[in-house]
Amino acid sequence: MEIRIAKLRKLLEEMKLDSALIYKPENRRYMSGFTGTSGYVFITTDKAYFITDFRYVEQAAVQCKGYEILQHSSEKTLYQILEGFPIQHMGFEGDFVTYQEYKELTEKLPRIAFESLGSTLEKLRIIKDDQEIALIEKAAKITDEAFSHICRYIKPGVTEWEIALELESFMKKKGASATSFDSIVASGKRSSLPHGVASDKMIETGDFVTLDFGCVYQGYCSDMTRTIVVGKASEKQREIYTIVLDAQLKALAFIKPGVTGIEVDRVARDIISAKGYGAYFGHGLGHGVGLEVHESPRLSPLGKDVLQPGMIVTDEPGIYLPDFGGVRIEDLVLVTETGHRTLSKSTKELIEL
Repeated sequence: MEIRIAKLRKLLEEMKLDSALIYKPENRRYMSGFTGTSGYVFITTDKAYFITDFRYVEQAAVQCKGYEILQHSSEKTLYQILEGFPIQHMGFEGDFVTYQEYKELTEKLPRIAFESLGSTLEKLRIIKDDQEIALIEKAAKITDEAFSHICRYIKPGVTEWEIALELESFMKKKGASATSFDSIVASGKRSSLPHGVASDKMIETGDFVTLDFGCVYQGYCSDMTRTIVVGKASEKQREIYTIVLDAQLKALAFIKPGVTGIEVDRVARDIISAKGYGAYFGHGLGHGVGLEVHESPRLSPLGKDVLQPGMIVTDEPGIYLPDFGGVRIEDLVLVTETGHRTLSKSTKELIEL
């Protein structure tokens, strides 16, 4: 954690801040290693403190390497602890802290000037180190195994809910602590819903089934989408699938250091538009993945970030036709020094069950 603390201190210095208070769970874990549910990372120019209550003092002492552990209580509140430090300009998570929390900070600590950290912590988290990459790779491996398993489970008469439950159960048995998000299982005409979370609809012969799911492994997320057909694909289904797969593969080949999210998105979008389906691809091509399943950078028409080695992004074009169905194909991709490495290993050839 010393390297992460040092990098944060450098950014604080650039912002002319003498301290930072962090308690968004993902940022707290990134900066300290703490996996509990309550606590504050407090960084000054020369010291690092982890402030928590009685329940987590022992846990924090084990997990938060390089931190001095301080305990807050009803007798000595967080504000009283902070008041004891000679700080004047504190950074806080303006995009996460509620108005009521901000109001309490400013009222309880009136001598301190507070400034939002903005994207400061995202800038730190956007490049994954070797340990983070290994954990995301493990999460991706569990997801791949879950896809192989679920393809043997899906059949006419099974509901989308049952498929989602089976996915979650399988991934947890393989070591996942949770799903990355509510699994999307959208079949038949419902597959035209980009975020069609599982319903009680039964799978029918001839259905497209879009499966967008992932898991959390030791805090880090995976995310993958595959679309299959139950039975034999129709000519229209095969056409849509082929276009999306071509767009996905061409965009994947373009992922490398030095290009922007806008440029990668454009590769897939131009292919889909040229085939006449541009109006039916209404979301960005991808997003970063890490401690959160949606992070920077963005691969989209607004994605100005330049890709760098160590970033992990998704590549997930789609076509969604109302009253017909839709296709999305998504990989998890690591940007490397020489290009990229695909972390999702499941086949992308059209599966007909």
